[in-house]
Amino acid sequence: MFGLFRKRSPADKLEKRYRILLEEAHRLGTSDRKASDLKRAEAEDVLRQLEALRNGSQHS
Repeated sequence: MFGLFRKRSPADKLEKRYRILLEEAHRLGTSDRKASDLKRAEAEDVLRQLEALRNGSQHS
């Protein structure tokens, strides 16, 4: 209950967005291959952002 109002870190937000995009890509994979590929590419962009964020915070 106390975690209800906790602020999420930018990394947490990116991880959640990445998971959602992968789920959408998987769901679309059976009906619309092009849309699935676009979602997968968007998820890869989010993953790169997440890795850059993590690498930047480790070197600071």
